[in-house]
Amino acid sequence: MNVWWLLLAVFAGAWSLTLFLRRYALTKSLMDIPNERSSHSIPTPRGGGVAIVVTFLLALPVLAGLGLLSFSALCGLLGSGLFVALIGFADDHGHIAARWRLLGHFVAAGWALFWLDGLPVMHFFGVSVDLGWVGSVLALVYLVWMLNLYNFMDGIDGLASVEAICVCLGSCVVAGLSGHVDSMWTALVLAAGVSGFLCWNFPPARIFMGDAGSGFLGLILGFMSISAAWASSELLWSWLILLGVFIVDATWTLIRRLLSGDKVYEAHRSHAYQYASRKYGSHKLVTLSVVAINLLWLLPMAIAVGVEKIPALVGIAIAYVPLAIIAFVFRAGERERA
Repeated sequence: MNVWWLLLAVFAGAWSLTLFLRRYALTKSLMDIPNERSSHSIPTPRGGGVAIVVTFLLALPVLAGLGLLSFSALCGLLGSGLFVALIGFADDHGHIAARWRLLGHFVAAGWALFWLDGLPVMHFFGVSVDLGWVGSVLALVYLVWMLNLYNFMDGIDGLASVEAICVCLGSCVVAGLSGHVDSMWTALVLAAGVSGFLCWNFPPARIFMGDAGSGFLGLILGFMSISAAWASSELLWSWLILLGVFIVDATWTLIRRLLSGDKVYEAHRSHAYQYASRKYGSHKLVTLSVVAINLLWLLPMAIAVGVEKIPALVGIAIAYVPLAIIAFVFRAGERERA
């Protein structure tokens, strides 16, 4: 089977399955009802992210059969992705206590790292550093944070979808230019699945992703970024740059809420992107602005780091500074003013 036909099948499958899930959610009244913590004003079906999960996971054995995905990566992606999606699906249908969700997230991340064989030797300013078990712990926390931050950032129409597509396609550009073509295919398959879902999720959204989809995307993107590091350290740094909008907004917001004494596990709408969507009265404007930031600012920086034109940590610092300024300007993490 030609891989391009696989990508088309994944896109069509995600589009069709999202349509089915939307009708199912309407029939079963699985709706997100607007409240004071919401960024939307119309009851909307939820759980459409399951379409991404199903089509992506079904495509993985095909990729492996084509020799485009290793057995270890197949096991890591299937096991961790399915487990996280099931946790999210259960939470979408009936609340699961935060401590049990978090425990499940660490189990899934641990499974992923087992098949990834931990974190590889990293390179800083030309020096090779083997972080050993410390690196594995950092990678575990990173995966759990990626999973949760993606859930936090899935708060307005289309945002989580376009971010995943931009990051996946951007990583493919970096991989291609740096001579690591083999690492492109999994990202392309994920981008195809998310694109099929985005047809229904683009503002104004006709269905929401839900925890099953957002947590799954965060973990899979984190997995692919660490997997890329085994090919080249610079690829990991490039991934972190491409993910900059979500990493900076979510991290800034969390730290600000911690310092303010807020309960960080409670729902809120104080992310920079949420303040921006309310200020301008448009989900579409904010979502498209994130696309522009990704393409015009973060992608060139990721390429520069990926092809080793600038040192990785310098590139990340340069890429993140404007994002931190945006988070500050839009009061990320501040309590809403009466």
